[in-house]
Amino acid sequence: MNLLWFLRVRRLRWLLAILLLGSTAVIVLGPLVVTVLWSLIDPATGWFPPHLVPPRLSLHFWRKNLATGTIGDSTLLSFAVAALATLVCAGLALPTGYALARRPRRWHWIAEFLILAPIAVPGVAVASGLGALFIRWHMAYTVIGLALAHAVVLLPFMVRVVTATYQSIPQDLLDAASNLGASPAQLTVQVLIPLLMPGLFAGGVFTFIGSFQEFVLSFIIGAPRLTTLPVRLWAVVGAQAPIFPDAAVLSIMVLIPIFLLLLLVESFLKQEYLAAGFGKL
Repeated sequence: MNLLWFLRVRRLRWLLAILLLGSTAVIVLGPLVVTVLWSLIDPATGWFPPHLVPPRLSLHFWRKNLATGTIGDSTLLSFAVAALATLVCAGLALPTGYALARRPRRWHWIAEFLILAPIAVPGVAVASGLGALFIRWHMAYTVIGLALAHAVVLLPFMVRVVTATYQSIPQDLLDAASNLGASPAQLTVQVLIPLLMPGLFAGGVFTFIGSFQEFVLSFIIGAPRLTTLPVRLWAVVGAQAPIFPDAAVLSIMVLIPIFLLLLLVESFLKQEYLAAGFGKL
């Protein structure tokens, strides 16, 4: 009797696990598969009901978009803006995270509130306010201005990651380095920065991804002179007669770098944790 009950419970668990995994796969991979199929439609046949998949596949829309010089310019612009925004966020997050993690004061909550304010305020409101200021300061429609605008919105995420990384570093380790004669500069460069690298790298990658796919700020502050990939994608989707295969191609072009960066950060963090486990840090 107990054996039959155990087998039934085990079978029920397997069914629930398969159901949950299948539902997750459909929710996550379903839209991606449809997007890939839309990008491979043959314009001569199209894709209409009752066909579940396009009757013929073609690289026509890929060749069409890649042959357009503006797509390459938009891609390079997106990478440049994201890289600059990441550097700005990293430079500001290092001292800010240290102050929040190691120097708690009465004004601690005020500093956190000011840092997290761009997240609480709607993105359109932040973009409109920054757009008005940047136009007045002659920084709108410039790569530097667009990168700084992205940094304003993404800095809270970077600060939170760096602050958590600072808090995970044992103070005894820093005190031991100081007692052994390490100067503040040596303590920072040889001890603190290496221990911060996993969190700094992860925060930098997610900041880069957030900037790379940012639309509202790029549209208000950069367009029409600076057209990033998300802005160009919106121009295709929001047109009076949207061409969905073109939109699918641009969507995949936005997703590929993000997917590769996520794989990179996962691989890097695994190596760092393994190194820490074997005493290499």
